[in-house]
Parts: sequence; C-alpha cells; structure tokens
Amino acid sequence: MSQSELELRQRYQTLVRELSEHDRRYYVEMAPVVSDAEYDRLYRELRSLEAAHADWISADSPTQRVAPAPVTAFPKVVRAVPMLSLDNAYSEGELREFYDRVIKGLHGETPAFVVEPKIDGIGIELTYDGGRFTLGATRGDGRVGEEITANLRTVRSLPLTLRQPVSLTVRGEVFMDKADFAAINQERALAGEELWKNARNFTGGTLKLLDPRLCATRPLRVTLYEVVNGEAVKALHSESLAWMRELGLPTSPDVSLVSAWETLASTVAAWATRKSTLPYEADGLVAKVDSFAQRRLLGFTAKFPRWAAAYKFPALRAQTRVRGIEVNVGRTGAITPVAELDPVELSGTTVKRASLFNWDEVRRLDVHIGDQVIVEKAGEIIPQVIEVVTGARTGDEKPVVVPDVCPSCGSPLVKREDEVILRCENAGCPDQRWKAVQFFAHRGAMNIDGVGEMLAQELVRKGLVQDAADLFALTVDKLVPPADAADAVRIDRMAKKSAENLIAAITRAKETATLSRLLIGLGIPHVGTVAAQAIAARFGSLQAFAESSGEERRQMVAAIDGVGEVIAQAVGAYMDDPTHVALIARLRERGVSPTEPVAAVVSDGPLAGKRVCVTGKLTRARSDIQKDIEAAGGKFVTTVGKTTDILVAGEDVGKSKLDAARKLGTQIVDEAGLDAILHGASAPAPASDQPAG
Repeated sequence: MSQSELELRQRYQTLVRELSEHDRRYYVEMAPVVSDAEYDRLYRELRSLEAAHADWISADSPTQRVAPAPVTAFPKVVRAVPMLSLDNAYSEGELREFYDRVIKGLHGETPAFVVEPKIDGIGIELTYDGGRFTLGATRGDGRVGEEITANLRTVRSLPLTLRQPVSLTVRGEVFMDKADFAAINQERALAGEELWKNARNFTGGTLKLLDPRLCATRPLRVTLYEVVNGEAVKALHSESLAWMRELGLPTSPDVSLVSAWETLASTVAAWATRKSTLPYEADGLVAKVDSFAQRRLLGFTAKFPRWAAAYKFPALRAQTRVRGIEVNVGRTGAITPVAELDPVELSGTTVKRASLFNWDEVRRLDVHIGDQVIVEKAGEIIPQVIEVVTGARTGDEKPVVVPDVCPSCGSPLVKREDEVILRCENAGCPDQRWKAVQFFAHRGAMNIDGVGEMLAQELVRKGLVQDAADLFALTVDKLVPPADAADAVRIDRMAKKSAENLIAAITRAKETATLSRLLIGLGIPHVGTVAAQAIAARFGSLQAFAESSGEERRQMVAAIDGVGEVIAQAVGAYMDDPTHVALIARLRERGVSPTEPVAAVVSDGPLAGKRVCVTGKLTRARSDIQKDIEAAGGKFVTTVGKTTDILVAGEDVGKSKLDAARKLGTQIVDEAGLDAILHGASAPAPASDQPAG
C-alpha cells in the first residue's frame, strides 16, 4: 500500500469514528456538536471513499446500518438468562408491601433502590462482542426471542461499536417519541390513511418488518436499563448503568437512587405530574434493589424477581354504554360475563368489550343492560368495568339475568363451595374443547402456527378434532378431501396449500417442542411458563413425567425451588383425572414425547451439587455467605426440606429449622464448619446438637 493509500485508509477510519461519535451525540445525548451541513459533508466523504475502496468497508461504518435486502424469516434466539416479568404495584399501599417484603428478605437491612420510568416500548436484548454489536433479539416468551439484528442496526441511537472493546449483553426498550409518532399519524391523515392507534404497536410492527430498509425509514429510539450478569463487573446496578454510559450506550437520564421508604414514596408521588413532560410514553416506574449481592439474597418467585417491582401509573378511564352481556365459556368450564360496549377510545385503542370477571361482580356493581359505565385499563389487556353511573339511568335499563345452563352445551351450571365462578362441568362441552385446542397450539405453548380461534372452533365442531392429541392425526386429505368424496367433512376456506402449511406446522411442533411448552399447553392450573420450565427441568422428559407414580410426582414437584405445594397439588389433581392421562397417552402414541434441554451444571467446587440453607446470627452478611456458597458450586436455599444437604446455623437460631434438619438427617454445621468446607476440609462436628459458637 502506497503512502497516499495509507493516508486515505487512515482518513477512512477517522471518518467512521467521528461520524459514529456524532451519531451518539445527536441521537443519545441530544447534544450535537456539528451542524447538519458539516455532518452531511463528512458523510459524503465517507461514501466516496467506500465507493472507491469497497474492500475497506467496515461493518460498523454509519453507512452499513441498513442491510441491502429483506430477510425471509427471523431466526430464534435462546437465551441462557431469561427475561422475566416484574410484579406490579398499582397503589402506594402495594408499593409499600413490596418495600416491606424486601426489608424482611434482607433481615432488616435497608437497601438502596434505583427508580426509573418504565418506557411503554418493545423489550430487546443486545449482544456486543469485543465492542461490536453482533446480535439483537426480541423478548419473545422470555427465554426464546427472535433475532432482529438487521432491524436494530437501523436504530440510530444504538451504537454499533462501544468506546471500549468489551463483550457484554444488555437489555432495554425500543420506542418512539410522542412527537415523531404524532408526525407520522399527521402524514397518514393527510394521505387519507388509517391512523396508528399507539406508538408501542407501531414500534412492534416496525421491528417485525422483514425488510430493514423499511425499518430504517421510521424514527425508532432505544434506551438500555440492564447489563445481563452485571454483578460480574460491578457491585451495584447504578454502577453498571454508569459503566454503560461510559461505553456510549444510551440509558435513561431520569434515574433516581433512593433508600428510605419516605424517599421512595415521595419520588413516586412526584412522577404523578412529571410523567406528562416525558418525550415518550411511560406506563409506570420500575424500582430495583441496587446491590447485586442483596438481589442474590432475595432471589426469585416462580414468576418474578423479589428485588424489583413495577409501579403502574393510574390508568386512564372512559365512559360508555353497556349494549349487552356476552356469556363466555372458558377452556376450564368457567362461565364469565363480558360487557359488550358502545365503542370508546381508551389508552390508544378502541374498546368494544370489557371484563366483568364473575357474576358476583355483576351483582356488586349492579350492572344493567343500557347502563352508562366507567371502563379502565389498569394494566390489563382486556379493559374492565369499574363503576356504574347510576345517576345517568333513564328507566329503560334491563337487569342482567344470571344463566343456569351452559350456552354451549346446555349442561346445568354449578358453583363450587371454594369458588365464586359458575362452571360447566361437561368435559365434552364444545366451547371448552376448542378453546383447549387453541390454547394448546398458541405461541406460548406448542406454537402451532395457523391454529387460531376460527380454525380450532371449526375443527372441533365438525368432529375432526376432539382434543389436542387429534391435531397430530390430521392429514392434508382429512382437511381437504377429494372433490368426489361423499359425505366428507370440509373446512371453510381451507385450500390444499393452507392444509399443507398447517400439517407442516403440526409436524414441526411435534419435532421441536420442549417438555415445558407441552406442559404449558396442557393447561394445568397454576402452571405458567416459569413453573413449567422448572418442572420440565426436574423430570427431563414426558415419559418420566407421565410414568412416575402420583405421590412420587407430587413430592418431586413440591421440592422444586419456587414451585411448592400448591402447584404440586394442582399437578397431582390434573394427573388424577383419567381424561388427562388418556390425552397424554394418545399424544405419546402419536409421537409427541418431548424432552427438556438440560442446563449446564457446576461440576466442581467443594459444594458442587449441594443445597445449603443458612439461619441465625452470623459474623458476616448473608449476601457474602451466599456468594461464597455459590462460588463453591452450591445452591443457596432459604428453607430446610428433604433435598437440603447442609444447614449452616449461627447464634440465636430458631427451633423450627434445626428440628426439621435433625428430623431429615440434614448435616448441621456452624459458621466455622462452613468455612472449613469452603476451604476443602471436613467440617468439624459441633460439641453438641446445638450449633457451636
């Protein structure tokens, strides 16, 4: 390479760095340091150099944000650390309950909380390798998302390279500013096109575009709020946020650090008026414990981290009229009332139906057909009726009649002693059967594309499918019989190509579904995504789950961390039903017998595979002891059970855990005994059956 070429190459690299920095200052800090004309001049120079030297083009060049061609599909991304949901608090009282639970879980220690707005956007996860952006994925179901790297590269506030050549994974939200969204809708109005309902839906639709060139035309932004496994680099979440900013990653400028309850409460109260000043839509605040060590100590429930909560801003309300009451039959036989409403705009969507939950609620509200009612979306997908405007009654309103028979099958309805809902207990009820089939096939369960509400209903009502197992007996000829076939069952609007696609989706589900997805699809009460994954990991295969004895299965489920007795009883009751046993048997006969991927297990360390519980007063913070146990390969648990291997007992220990440990034969050591184990020695036996020290 000649001297002139070397200088040009250096100039090219300088332009890439300068323009990337100008992008960051403009899109992240909102503080540009050059004029638009100067930026354009530099950009044209860069393009000119790339046109003359195509082999120089760097993947992180500002010109390379947009891929040259659309993709055909989004590959799946399986993440090692799931993106969990947060528990919600809808009032100051519920937020106080969360605060008190944290204090109790930390044994009286007062933590610091990081508080920031909860952007109403689309959750994403980004991976940087050696400082370069290499992978971007949607949240999906928490564990499995879709790769949208090419689309995310078009988001100008997302840096393609970091200021340091580090490798990390971060999470955040993609969103659109209110002003940008309003401008887009104004253009659509002028063009006579239908307006977008809200910025979140528009953002989600944009990220799902198969052509990144279209995505690049829409002004999306990104804000990042978490480093995955941030404790590996920093002790505090607030420190990890500062580190992200040092790397050039966009984080929220509206972060507060608080500790005492009074400060947390006043910070939340201040946002009641401040939220309207945000340039983007926010539906609440997120409060997270700052210390990663304290987070480990608090742990997780079956669904949520115990160290974080989302405080939801009070929901918007609207008034409309009840046109009628629809009697809904659920897949479990629950008979619920749904109010049919005059259409009304609420939180960016047109609301035509609202939940009334149960018939006791209808009586409590004294809802009549024709009433004016107040509806609200308080964090719910389906709006709810919260109040009847009795002063608006004209006398023409009609009382709601509570049904006594199932509208689907005509069976008498019953009300169990321990429930407030009415039920149809006919297992052959058509509505229950098609809704169970639809639920089994939905995206969060077996993910059989094409089995929506209309098709599931028609398959059941025309006798081709009785339950989920029958899906795997369908063929193209059954779905689209020959034209000359006499008395053949025909599915409306089902062509041969559609049938082939459906059979391919069913086959794909049979071959690729995990045990946890199948357990979700079975609809076992109380068994959601997190519990299903934990149960599936414990049994490993449908064969092991189905062939275990009832009591053995119950004990195995009850012993799983975060699952417990309630879910164990629900699983037991489900498997005690011969109908469910027969369903699982027929699934297995038709080749549906999935397994669950096995997570890597720590195989070394003095406590590898051991479950250790700690109790009583100790000389060190519990969070530090927990860190040592986990670093030695152990599992830190908070209760003594049949699978607990060691109880570390400090001073002033309560009797319950000691008694349980003695009864179960659990090894009991004091703090010195734990230290001995951690250093590879045998734990000295205490002088008596009380903990030493």
